[in-house]
Amino acid sequence: MRHLSIDLETFSSVPIGKTGAYKYVQSPDFEILLFAYSLDGGPVQIIDLACGEMLPDWLEAAIGDPDYIKHAYNAPFEWYCLSKYFGVILPVDQWRDTMLHGLYCGYTAGLDATGKALGLPAEKQKLAVGKSLIRYFCVPCAPTKSNGGRTRNLPKHDPEKWALFKTYCRGDVTTEMEIERRLSNFPVPPEVEKQWQTDLIINARGVAVDMGLVQGALEIAAKTHDALMSEAVSITGLENPNSVAQLTKWLEMSTEQPVGDLRKDTVAAMLKDEGITGNAERMLEIRQELGKTSTKKYNAIEAAVCSDGRVRGLLQFYGANRTGRWAGRLVQVQNLPRTYIEQLTTARAAVKSKSGDKLKFMFGSIPDTLSQLIRTSFIASPGNKLVDADFSSIEARVISWLAGEHWRLEVFRTHGKIYEASASQMFGVPIERIKKGNPEYSLRQRGKVAELALGYQGSTGALITMGALNMGIPEEDLPDIVSRWRESNKRIVDLWYRVEAAAVLVIQSGTPAGVNNLIFARECDTQNGLDFMTITLPSRRKLYYAKPELGVNQWGKPSISYYGVNQTTKQWTPLETYGGKLVENIVQAIARDCLAAAIEHLEAAGFPVVFHIHDEVVIDCRPEQANLDEVVRLMTIPIPWARDLPLNADGWVGDFFKKD
Repeated sequence: MRHLSIDLETFSSVPIGKTGAYKYVQSPDFEILLFAYSLDGGPVQIIDLACGEMLPDWLEAAIGDPDYIKHAYNAPFEWYCLSKYFGVILPVDQWRDTMLHGLYCGYTAGLDATGKALGLPAEKQKLAVGKSLIRYFCVPCAPTKSNGGRTRNLPKHDPEKWALFKTYCRGDVTTEMEIERRLSNFPVPPEVEKQWQTDLIINARGVAVDMGLVQGALEIAAKTHDALMSEAVSITGLENPNSVAQLTKWLEMSTEQPVGDLRKDTVAAMLKDEGITGNAERMLEIRQELGKTSTKKYNAIEAAVCSDGRVRGLLQFYGANRTGRWAGRLVQVQNLPRTYIEQLTTARAAVKSKSGDKLKFMFGSIPDTLSQLIRTSFIASPGNKLVDADFSSIEARVISWLAGEHWRLEVFRTHGKIYEASASQMFGVPIERIKKGNPEYSLRQRGKVAELALGYQGSTGALITMGALNMGIPEEDLPDIVSRWRESNKRIVDLWYRVEAAAVLVIQSGTPAGVNNLIFARECDTQNGLDFMTITLPSRRKLYYAKPELGVNQWGKPSISYYGVNQTTKQWTPLETYGGKLVENIVQAIARDCLAAAIEHLEAAGFPVVFHIHDEVVIDCRPEQANLDEVVRLMTIPIPWARDLPLNADGWVGDFFKKD
C-alpha cells in the first residue's frame, strides 16, 4: 500500500459553519484552491489550482486507486471535495481520518488543539495566521472603495499572503502526518474504521426535509414573537421587555416582592403564586411563551438544506470521544424536543398553511406546538416511508449484563418492566400489585426515578436532578430510595468499586487488571511522550484516558484524573473521575457498540439509515420494504461478543419523524 496524506484549501460563498460541508461543497462557485500532499511520508508538495496548475496524471489516478490509502484530517471534507472535483463519489474504504485517530485515543477534534495536546513542536503545529488567511482567500469579502468593489480576494490581490497561505496548507499536512506518526502504536481497530466508512455514507445520504413546514413555522413564529413583544411593551411601557434587567425591575415594582432571576423554573414558580395577578401574571406568561419561541433549529434546517431538499452531515462520528458515541451537528438531532400532541398531521397542516390562528385555537401555545413539530421536519423521501426503531432501556440492560445482576436480566428476558420490577425489589411488594388502580402503583415512580438516576453511583442529588421532587416525592424520603436501590442492586454497586479499584491499581503500578470482561491497562509510548490508561471493552474496542494520575480527594481517598477537554472552558486540562463515572463511560460505550453493530446489519440488509440518535435508528425506504419486524430482528441479532445480552427494540413506520 502507498500512503497519500492530503490537505485542501477551498473557496465557497456558502458559510460552512452554518450550512455544513455538504451544502458548502455543492455551491456552484465552490472550487479547490490548493492541493497539498505527501506521498509515503516524503516532502510535502503543493499544487496551486487557483493559479492554473494541474494535478499530475499519477496523482489523479491515485485518488481512485485502491493501492493508495488517502489520509486527511477530518477526511470526510477532503473526500467530498474531491468527489465533487472528479464528478464521482470516491470509494470510502480508501480513506483514513487522522482526526478519528486522535478522537479514538482520547484527544480533541481540532487539528491545532490536538497538535498542542500531543506536544508537537511549534514548526509542526498549524501556522498561527491561518485563520486570517482563510478569511482572506476562502470566503467572500465585502466590497469597498479601497478594494475596488470586489467581492472576492484572489491570489493576485496579495501575492505575499498567497505565498504564506501555501506554506500554511503545507503545514497542515505536516501536522496531520506527525499526529498519525505519534499515535501509530495505538491504532484504530479495523471494525471502527468500517463503522466510520458507513457513517460517511449515511452523512452523505442525508435526510429529506419538509421545507413547507419549516418556512411555515418560521413565519408563524416571527408573527407570534412580534405580537407577544407588542403586548409586552403595551403592558410594561419598557423599551425592551425581553431584557432581564428591565423586566426584573418592572416585576419587582408591580408585585412588591424581590425577583431573583427569570429562569424558566423561576417564572413557572412565580406563576403558581396566587398573589401574582393582573399585568404581572400576564407578563410572566408572555415571558414563558417567548422562552419557547426559539426557532434556532428551524433556522438551522433552512440554512443547511441542500438544493435537493435534504440535510446532510447531521452526525459526527466519535464526536463524544470518551465513549465513542456519535455527536449531533448542524440541527443537533440528539436533543430535539419530544412530540406530545396526538394530532401531529393536523398540526403540521396548519403550520404548512401558515395558519397561526388555527394552531392557537387547536393546541393553545403556538411556540410550544412549533417546538414539538421540529422533529416532524424530517420526512421520508417522495414515495417512501420512514422506519424508526430504538433499543429498549439499552443502558439499563447493558449495566445489568456487565454487572451480572441476575434478577434484572431476568426482567429484560421476560416482561421488561424494569421500573415496576425495581420498585418491587426495593420495597418488597409483589410486582403484580404495582399496576394502575392499586395503591402500590405509586411506588413505580420511585422505581423509575431510581433507575434513571442511581445506576452510575448517583445519590440524593441525582434523584433531585432527575425530577424526584417534581414527582411529589418528599426530600426526606430520598436517602431511603438511594439505600433501597443500592441494596437491591449489589452487583452494580460492586461494579463501581471494582472498576475504581482496577483503575487505581493500573495507574499506581501499571499492572493490568480484569473486571467483568473488561481489561484495564497502562499503555505508554515513552519515545513520543504518550501515556494512557485504557479500558478494553467486550467488543475489543478501547477507551483511552490520556496522562492518568492519582491524587487525593476531599475524603482522603485516591482521586483519579486524566487529561481531556473541560466542557465549560473548552481547555485541555486534568479532569477528575471515579468508579461510577467510569462505569457510565463503559456502559454508554458498550451501548454505542450495540448500535454500531445494528447499523452495520441494517445497511448490509439494504435498509438505508438516514440518521440515528444514541439508541435509535431512522430508515428511509420503499413502502414494500418498510417492515418494522424485520428491522427489529436485525437490530437484536445476538452480538458475538455479548450473546447473552438481552436486546429488545420497538418502533413505528410513518411519513415523518416523531417521538412516540
